Amino acid sequence: MTEPPPTRENPVAAWMRDLKIAMIFFTRVPVAYDGALGLSELKRAWRAVPLVGSVIGAVGAGAYAAAWHAGLPPGLSALLAVLATALLTGALHEDGLSDFVDGCGGGHDRDQRLAIMRDSRIGAYGVLALIFSVALRVGALAAIATPYAAMLALIAVHAVSRATVPVAIWRLDPARGDGLAADAGKPTRLTLALTLALAAVIALGLLGPVRGLAALAAGMLGCLAIAAVARRLVGGYTGDVLGAVQQAAEIAILLTLAALLHI
Repeated sequence: MTEPPPTRENPVAAWMRDLKIAMIFFTRVPVAYDGALGLSELKRAWRAVPLVGSVIGAVGAGAYAAAWHAGLPPGLSALLAVLATALLTGALHEDGLSDFVDGCGGGHDRDQRLAIMRDSRIGAYGVLALIFSVALRVGALAAIATPYAAMLALIAVHAVSRATVPVAIWRLDPARGDGLAADAGKPTRLTLALTLALAAVIALGLLGPVRGLAALAAGMLGCLAIAAVARRLVGGYTGDVLGAVQQAAEIAILLTLAALLHI
């Protein structure tokens, strides 16, 4: 007796599942999820990461709008927007950036760098990385021409910067065989293409063709720069490397938009 063919999952249900998985892994938002949930689930859920980034950016935009309408200047409004996004994500990417920079700055060889990156303590290099990350993002947001443009930029930036993370995974090998990042595995070509396409739609829709393309290019340059450093100094990617990728992409996009929105 032949077995019936497997039923195909409803595409809407599949996207909703992947969106829930991405929200669970990349935010502190409590999300109900039925079924087993492991890092391997991220292999396909990466495609939903730009949507999660949009939600994070929208929260930041809401904080910016509230501060601006309360009469605060652009600098303080931008600072509160960055704070809101960090609280929503549990400073996940900022933590990765500080650990990555600590390891690269304080280690003398690959093994020592990886050991430092695993250490939960933060060193001088990590502190400086966080200071400059926050300062550059706040300064760029404050420099954007209008509050409305800054709010749109926040949504687009968080979507695109998170879409660069699977690009780094695709280009690099895991630096460790036992790391959490290695357990997640590489996304498929289709998943990577869907992730980048969704990020492009969000960026172009919110920023327009010129600034949208510039944001995509800047984010990719930030991603590839960190990937090149990670390949040379630690031999691949870890969770900390991926956090640094997102932060570098976010900073690069915001600086680019701050420059373009004054033209």
